[in-house]
Amino acid sequence: MSRTISSTVHPIQRCMAASNPSAWWDGLVIETDGSTATLALLNGATVQLRIVGPAVDIAVGEPVAFHPVAELLSASVILTTARTA
Repeated sequence: MSRTISSTVHPIQRCMAASNPSAWWDGLVIETDGSTATLALLNGATVQLRIVGPAVDIAVGEPVAFHPVAELLSASVILTTARTA
């Protein structure tokens, strides 16, 4: 399976995420409507994200990782820009 990187992801975002790998938050998608997603993080918190790029492949129950500094959301087949709502 090939990973798609959204056109909304800038090279500096990828550099920020690579330089600070411990900042990723792991969680599960508990709600999504294509432009927003609500995540249940493994630390017990929930966060709502506004997805800037395509989110058609993100499904409820899917494990994801969010990098709040780089504003990246990584799902199984997509890496896209997402900001806290």
